[in-house]
Amino acid sequence: MTIDLDSLAAQVERPDDDARARVRTHLADLAGAPSAYGRLEELAIRYASIRGGKTTAPIGAPRVVLFAADHGVASHGVSVRPPGWTAREVRATLAGTTPAATFAAALDTPIRVVDIAVDAEPDAFPEPITRHRIRRGSGALDSADALAPGEAEAAFRAGTEIADAEIDSGADVLLLGSLGAAATTPAAVLIGALTGMDAAAVIGRGSGIDDATWIRKCATIRDALRRARPVLGDPMRLLGVSGGADFAAMTGFLLQCSVRRTPVLLDDVATAAAALVAQRISYRAPDWWLAGHVTPEPGHVKALDRLALEPVLDYRVRGGEGVGALLALPVLRAAVDLVARVQPTP
Repeated sequence: MTIDLDSLAAQVERPDDDARARVRTHLADLAGAPSAYGRLEELAIRYASIRGGKTTAPIGAPRVVLFAADHGVASHGVSVRPPGWTAREVRATLAGTTPAATFAAALDTPIRVVDIAVDAEPDAFPEPITRHRIRRGSGALDSADALAPGEAEAAFRAGTEIADAEIDSGADVLLLGSLGAAATTPAAVLIGALTGMDAAAVIGRGSGIDDATWIRKCATIRDALRRARPVLGDPMRLLGVSGGADFAAMTGFLLQCSVRRTPVLLDDVATAAAALVAQRISYRAPDWWLAGHVTPEPGHVKALDRLALEPVLDYRVRGGEGVGALLALPVLRAAVDLVARVQPTP
């Protein structure tokens, strides 16, 4: 069944301006002067407008969702990560030994890993992880579509279902991340196509590639952009041609969180690329998101600028896997606590 994107976009409302004004007044009373707490105030005001209502509660149930997928374009030598890296990283995350898993445990924040298109056997991971798998890996973007007909829609629906499940289980902030070798390549294609950047301008060093690899990656993205531009008018087709199951799922996830009035803390360049596609579907959707950090990828900077999102942190963290969003979570919590827990001195 075709997804009615116009109907979905119409369900995205504006954040709560009354809550925004209430928090702005509270913060001025708290400090005795406006902007005394700098960007913490901006975060607190934005979060309050997203959550809405007459009071602001502390962040009590954050949750990380990582969409894991392999990309056929990795066979072109555009990443330093070897074959099988994604599957191994999924296992390590589940075992709690990755940086993201370690940080999440320290913050008492559960991680949900979704195998949406990992190149591994169907029984490689427990059933809750593989339940939403669309396929093994994706097509090579420069010469073939990332997904077969209907797969982008299936992945998009999976993303909306996962958003609903997390929100229904009580999550009040969702941290969105990607996990997959060569994911910066389709991210660069999507961002380049949607912002008008060419291949050389949109990419950086990704996972830490050398000059020769950068040249190969640039040529691959150049060819992929030629295939992406004719389908710019159809976001779902764009995801099928130039994204992948993880990008389609993240796009659906982001839009459904906007419909459900639930804040999302974006992580890496891949999440920003999916956010740009979601913005193409609903221009109001970015009002419901925050940018956890910015990577050194030029396309990430451009995407956040187009989304009008200022990153919470800039620690030059290259990788994805939710690490940057997790690092930003304590800052967001502190901003919210200024409103939820701190009262002006009589």
